[in-house]
Amino acid sequence: MSDRSPAAEELRTSRLSLRRPTEADIDAILAIHRDPAACLHNPSDALADLDEAEGLYRRWNDQWQRCGYGYWVVRRHGHASPLGFCGVKPMELRGMEVLNLFYRFAPSAWGRGFAGEAATAVTAWASQHVPGLPLIARVRPANVASQRVAVRAGLTRAERLDGPGHDGFDWIYATNLPD
Repeated sequence: MSDRSPAAEELRTSRLSLRRPTEADIDAILAIHRDPAACLHNPSDALADLDEAEGLYRRWNDQWQRCGYGYWVVRRHGHASPLGFCGVKPMELRGMEVLNLFYRFAPSAWGRGFAGEAATAVTAWASQHVPGLPLIARVRPANVASQRVAVRAGLTRAERLDGPGHDGFDWIYATNLPD
């Protein structure tokens, strides 16, 4: 699935800057994805070493080249250290083409609304630039914080789409679903 929508390599909110990852972000990709707390609800996303982080960066970069969008690195304005990552990727869910909303933040950034702010910006971007695809978030039932982020970003529960995911049962939050 390819949708060469206009590239938005940077998004801005009142507190955050979201920009397309570069090779210079590989260490941050590893640091956040190696943290057991950050991957608690999605253990298959955990990375063990720099080679895995480089591979993940390459997959993210390949998607940007194919689709013109992907995951962004999230930073506070004026700060060099990434807080986390947020973005969308095309996928199939129950035979339907969708965009999957992804957000993963360093535990040190939790509890201050950064993930919700970034996810809201990405949701707004997706509704403007890829309006033909539903936007979904796959959330583990025990991950209450992630559920709050999805709701803050404008998604609502779509229980009829719930089902098994890579790391357990997924609750689906969505917007722009077909009738």
